[in-house]
Amino acid sequence: MHTYNDAFYELKRQLQPLYDAGEAAAMAHEALHHITKKKKLQRIMEKHALLTEQEEHLFEDMTAQLLTGKPLQYLTSKAWFMGREFYVDEHVLIPRPETEELVQWVLDDHKDDTVLSIIDIGTGSGCIPISLKLALNKARITTCDVSYDAIEVAKRNARKLEAAVEFIEIDFLQEAHWPLLGKYDVIVSNPPYIPIGEKNMLHVNVQAHEPELALFVPDEDALLFYRKIALFGKGHLKKGGMIYCEAHTDHALATAAVFEEQSYTGVIAKKDLHDNMRMVRATL
Repeated sequence: MHTYNDAFYELKRQLQPLYDAGEAAAMAHEALHHITKKKKLQRIMEKHALLTEQEEHLFEDMTAQLLTGKPLQYLTSKAWFMGREFYVDEHVLIPRPETEELVQWVLDDHKDDTVLSIIDIGTGSGCIPISLKLALNKARITTCDVSYDAIEVAKRNARKLEAAVEFIEIDFLQEAHWPLLGKYDVIVSNPPYIPIGEKNMLHVNVQAHEPELALFVPDEDALLFYRKIALFGKGHLKKGGMIYCEAHTDHALATAAVFEEQSYTGVIAKKDLHDNMRMVRATL
């Protein structure tokens, strides 16, 4: 049997070929929190305590799966976004800090607006539309996704967090489906934007485990979703309405150009906290 202390250092050591030391340590602490239901400080104070037989089995199973690159969030079914816990599984992307910045940009621009209609394109876990609804209680929030399974995950999160969001299952790339959607003050999206040719450049925890449908676009048309969003906005965005998109850091300026070519005004490409160009805003 492992002690809490031994289990932490063993898991950290085994993870370090896959992750840097800081990330490996953070993952080991989170895994042991999930296994023992005890927080870091309590485990440090009880560092010589032994895992129970059940905890030992869970530790061995989680270790084996983490070493395949499976994200810890899929093993615990938990991910944090803007201070809230979201359920996640292999049908949805794991929410990321960069997307929090996109949501915060929308909130900063519209915190004084009393009534808004917002559509999120690409529901995933629901972290974007749910966070917007909880911050802008009077807003009408709609979100759409091609994946039934993703929408079911997002509905589960909406129920848990008590966020009244409208969910629509459609293939947004099919323009024939657009009449099912209304007119909006704001369009927000973190669409697929990674060229499929870059798949092998990604960390194994992404390339082998997160849903390809939510990640990749054809190499020959990396801006596919942004062209569709720009076109959609011409008919479904109210005058003066705004579009906010997360973008590939290498293609953010090209993404901004897509909206400029469609006669949007005040197009801005914005850097994230890591100084990477990652977000675009455009006004109709």
